[in-house]
Amino acid sequence: MHPKPNEIAPASGKLGVLLPGMGAVGTTFVAGVMLARRGSAKPFGSLSQLGTIRLGKRTDHRVPPIKDFVPLAGLDQLEFGGWDIFPDNALEAASHAEVLSKEHLALVKDELERVRPWPGVFFPGFVRRLNGTHVKTAPTKRDLAEQVRDDIRSFKKERGLERAVAIWCGSTEAYTETSAAHASLAAFEKGLADDDATIAPSMIYAYACLMEGVPYANGAPNLTVDIPALQELARDRALPVAGKDFKTGQTLMKTILAPGLKARMLGLRGWFSTNILGNRDGEVLDDPDSFKSKEVTKLGVLDYILQPKVYPDLYGSLYHKVRIEYYPPRGDQKEGWDNLDIFGWLGYPMQIKIDFLCRDSILAAPIVLDLALFLDLAQRAGLAGTQEWLSFYFKSPMTAPGLYPEHDLFIQLMKLKNTLRWMRGEEPITHLGREYYD
Repeated sequence: MHPKPNEIAPASGKLGVLLPGMGAVGTTFVAGVMLARRGSAKPFGSLSQLGTIRLGKRTDHRVPPIKDFVPLAGLDQLEFGGWDIFPDNALEAASHAEVLSKEHLALVKDELERVRPWPGVFFPGFVRRLNGTHVKTAPTKRDLAEQVRDDIRSFKKERGLERAVAIWCGSTEAYTETSAAHASLAAFEKGLADDDATIAPSMIYAYACLMEGVPYANGAPNLTVDIPALQELARDRALPVAGKDFKTGQTLMKTILAPGLKARMLGLRGWFSTNILGNRDGEVLDDPDSFKSKEVTKLGVLDYILQPKVYPDLYGSLYHKVRIEYYPPRGDQKEGWDNLDIFGWLGYPMQIKIDFLCRDSILAAPIVLDLALFLDLAQRAGLAGTQEWLSFYFKSPMTAPGLYPEHDLFIQLMKLKNTLRWMRGEEPITHLGREYYD
């Protein structure tokens, strides 16, 4: 348990937001912040910007906005930088992604054009469906990491930054399991020098960021900051990390619905999910190895929420299947279909069917903003290592060793808000009536 912060350093000066991956999600986030801070649009979906937090008794009527309760950086303090394996500036990339309207992009055209990605770290074996044309070259992976570190140092110096955070917004890498090179920081650094094949691009970004004192969040299902080597580095450098895989469309719905079924003790025989999506994410996930990374994070959610070993009669025979289909005409407007075969009183069957026509990057962009601001807050509060209180934002939340992840969206939200209360010396909200413990 971290000691309660005596004080939280102020959010003074500029905060750099570094994005490994400046495609649909990254540019939707950047353009959205630019639009919001000029008053041209609202940052809907962002808990940090629109959420409130209750303090004390209900009768106290103390419900301040979260951004007034804890010292978060303001939108006008954010500076954007990042890497991509394609050379398009943020305006070109956003136009190509076709998430935001031409009218919205025109309002921040000049600002977006100035956001140009640095060459990315790219190994074709980890993202087989893309052919990077704007990539770093170096004799070893250690040299690539040094180039990324140089980018960070130059960015901070040129923009006069006080601090920076990094949020992975790149593609899903091919499925990887922990190897010997991931076992310790010493082994990892030797692996960098030896060009170890199991060290992925995302790990190189995370290593470089942590070495430069930059907190890191992993927005994809990649094996990245959850390996022992980078956990060790985060602890050594007293830096917060979080992950993994942004919880956006279909899995968001699962973490809303499954707790409700369990709360009412309604049984579940099967849950079939399929998605159709285009854009770069859909193209990458068309590769079986990249899909496996995503499948693992999607399939684990129900097991942890429903606890089939605790409730075998209700969920012990659950059949859960997930499919993702690349369908270019759909672009970023993903469609998720779900069929639930449930049962209730005396075992009588019922069904629930969901057709969620969502915009993946529109759902992800506010997550990127919240993670950037909350990770920066965590660092200024002296919190280091895995930030479980940010599980609210992830499909496959990282945890302390030996603990299972919490997937119930409502428990996750309570944990997040209680952590903010704890930071500021307020009592946690338990929802136990005051008459029982006053």
